Amino acid sequence: MVGLIGKKLGHTRIYDTEGNIVPVTVVLAGPNRVVQCKTVEKDGYSAVQLGFDDQKETRINKPLAGHFQKHNAAPVKKLREFRDFSLKVNEGDVLNVDIFAQGDYVDCIGITKGHGFAGVVKRYDFHGGPATHGSKGWKRRTGALGCRLFPGNIAKGQKMPGHMGQVRRTVQNLQVAAILPEDNVILIRGCMPGAEGDYVIIRESKKKPKVAKK
Repeated sequence: MVGLIGKKLGHTRIYDTEGNIVPVTVVLAGPNRVVQCKTVEKDGYSAVQLGFDDQKETRINKPLAGHFQKHNAAPVKKLREFRDFSLKVNEGDVLNVDIFAQGDYVDCIGITKGHGFAGVVKRYDFHGGPATHGSKGWKRRTGALGCRLFPGNIAKGQKMPGHMGQVRRTVQNLQVAAILPEDNVILIRGCMPGAEGDYVIIRESKKKPKVAKK
């Protein structure tokens, strides 16, 4: 299972070999430095910790500073562990977008955009109440919650107004449209969670083979 930490730059479109327009998401996914390599004998599991986006030493706390100093690594803004890394790497190695290729299938993980406090019509697509026949103030409300004589309380998981967005989400089986190794940019077909400038995780697809069948 290989993967990279990246930063979502925006969206654009390209043309494929047949002249069709392909909408893509532009992700800056390198360079990623190997900060730590964990082993089963020493740590109990196998994983590789990658770092992305350089950070000033004055802006990191003491625990992180000690961690970077222990592994002789430069401070970074984003750290991420990838379990069972299929590539053979050592601490200090640099990974770029060339670990993926055009046509590969990947899973993209990110934090969705936050929408603040939202009602059920916006949050869960409720159709709302009637606008006529004396229904005063019920245009965008939930309606009955089913808490009368039995069981006498609101069912767990009832959809209600609340904070919308800003949660971790994974979009699976997206295809790599193009690789720009000179700019460390990867173009992924379709869209992924997160706003422009947010950090995202690009990993090898779990449900499809990494290399697409020709």
